[in-house]
Amino acid sequence: MQNVLIVAEQSGGHLRKATLHAIAAGQVLAGRTGGKVHVALLGKDLGGLSTELAGYGVTVHAADSAGLTHYLAEAFAPVVAGIAKEVGAGFVGAAATAFGKDLVPRVAARMGAACATEVLGFGGSGAAVTFQRPMWAGNVLAEVDLTTPVKAFTVRPTEFPAAAKGAAGEVKAVAVADPGALPTRFVEFKEVKSERPELTEARVVVAGGRGTKGDFKPLEELADLLGAAVGASRAAVDAGWVPNDWQVGQTGKVVAPELYVAAGISGAIQHLAGMKGSKVIVAINKDSEAPVFQLADYGLVADLFKAVPELVEKIKAGKGS
Repeated sequence: MQNVLIVAEQSGGHLRKATLHAIAAGQVLAGRTGGKVHVALLGKDLGGLSTELAGYGVTVHAADSAGLTHYLAEAFAPVVAGIAKEVGAGFVGAAATAFGKDLVPRVAARMGAACATEVLGFGGSGAAVTFQRPMWAGNVLAEVDLTTPVKAFTVRPTEFPAAAKGAAGEVKAVAVADPGALPTRFVEFKEVKSERPELTEARVVVAGGRGTKGDFKPLEELADLLGAAVGASRAAVDAGWVPNDWQVGQTGKVVAPELYVAAGISGAIQHLAGMKGSKVIVAINKDSEAPVFQLADYGLVADLFKAVPELVEKIKAGKGS
């Protein structure tokens, strides 16, 4: 029997959606190991968040300290490693977000643990649990066996449903020692302000690629009507047409919204790797041979500059605006 420790991610007093998917992955893993799921929550003034997390039927270890107000890997890693040792965790994981990708390898190094990244599922049972992860932009699914006593991992939130509420778990306070002088210090966080939902948490995503020729206005209007986030292919980002944080794909963000509209995106394998988990995919492209149509649930061979404005008008008419 080996316990599983999941590191929660929070920002501004709010849990990140990816945390619930990571907890669900932890519950699947615990079902194979026979252990229990514990959650590490780090930050400042965590009372409400701790109670919220415990509502998912897990034991929450809350490290509430002024020194953890802002995320710094050097400050968080020793605390997480300490919690993992305290609960006897054989597995330590988090969602494969920027936070998880930065923190988990540092925790693994502290614990002498091998690490599997971008995990999609699990195999085996007990101490012989294996990790399924993609390679070659998702064309190959590898089954990885980690042989260290403690195993670390990050999971793709898009591959696991969000955890469901359950019997309230316990909340335990964690004493945090003064980290002393750290090699880095928090200076400031410049948040990109937007009325649109965050790309990785949006129910609907409208994305554009090279076919937009740099004009994203029609797509932004469609996105605003649908309450959607706006995404882009790497080609559009590399051309400087849109910000880096809009990029969807293997080297960008991995999303799985209920609806993904791909306009002017040919469907390079690197882009498809970042959105193929979407529930419904709608593709608009002039090229009938574009690879994106092989993945799309609905495909429209048309000029996006004609099709998208027509779609916008239809939606407005349907809303009576």
